[in-house]
Amino acid sequence: MELLHAEPALFTGLVFLFGLLVGSFLNVVIHRLPKMMEAEWQAQCAELRGESLSESPRYNLWLPRSACTQCGHQITALENIPLLSWLWLRGRCSACSTPISMRYPLVELLTALLSAAVAWKWGVGMQTLGALLLVWTLIALAFIDLDTTLLPDNLTLPLVWLGLLFNLDGAFASLPDAVVGAMAGYGVLWSVYWLFKLATGKEGMGFGDFKLLAAIGAWLGWQMLPVTLLLSSVVGAVIGVAMIVLMKHDRRVPIPFGPYLAGGGLVALFFGADLTQAYLAQF
Repeated sequence: MELLHAEPALFTGLVFLFGLLVGSFLNVVIHRLPKMMEAEWQAQCAELRGESLSESPRYNLWLPRSACTQCGHQITALENIPLLSWLWLRGRCSACSTPISMRYPLVELLTALLSAAVAWKWGVGMQTLGALLLVWTLIALAFIDLDTTLLPDNLTLPLVWLGLLFNLDGAFASLPDAVVGAMAGYGVLWSVYWLFKLATGKEGMGFGDFKLLAAIGAWLGWQMLPVTLLLSSVVGAVIGVAMIVLMKHDRRVPIPFGPYLAGGGLVALFFGADLTQAYLAQF
């Protein structure tokens, strides 16, 4: 530990390598968690109807082993080395040559880079552990929402409580600020949801967005909510308009807001205080 304290570059490098491993696991979470939720919903519906579902093979974050979705080839240990295996395989399954999405190595690299940034900013300590947990969960939530327009309670609710737990000693915000942040984060988007629904009769966002902003508020305090909301709203609006104009995106198809909230939360984590001070300095 003394060596890691004395050599921040070494600590950052080790966290980068560990981040690659975590990114590989996050790919599993992003792919499997929605399927696990769907299976659970089907089981609950069957129970309500008085039906019994046939016994199915175990399916969770650990079993079965990862395999090619096209031919079923089980991925070996050498084919599962983060980032390097994808490059070595040239982005294709070794058995059937089906292309492997570039998103897998991108998630691994993104996780590693953000993890290294956390290690460099906070060094060895509890703040780094907390920031890593926040960053990893936000990455998983962003990509799950991008794929399914879902923000699972399995991730958002524990994230709220973890934020309050780490802020018992004021790791990122004072406990009162964290509690108010959680309340305000949920309440702001809840109010927007109902105002939009009363005005248009339509739902403008999902309840998962409320919980995600509540989690960001619980981690960073209520002071970081304006930065998070401003960044996520501006970027989301720009990308949404571009998709409609340039890509002919159907306006009736919802665009997930979770990735923009997660991105805004990440910017607030690293630069929120500086951005707020720079803004207030103008007045």
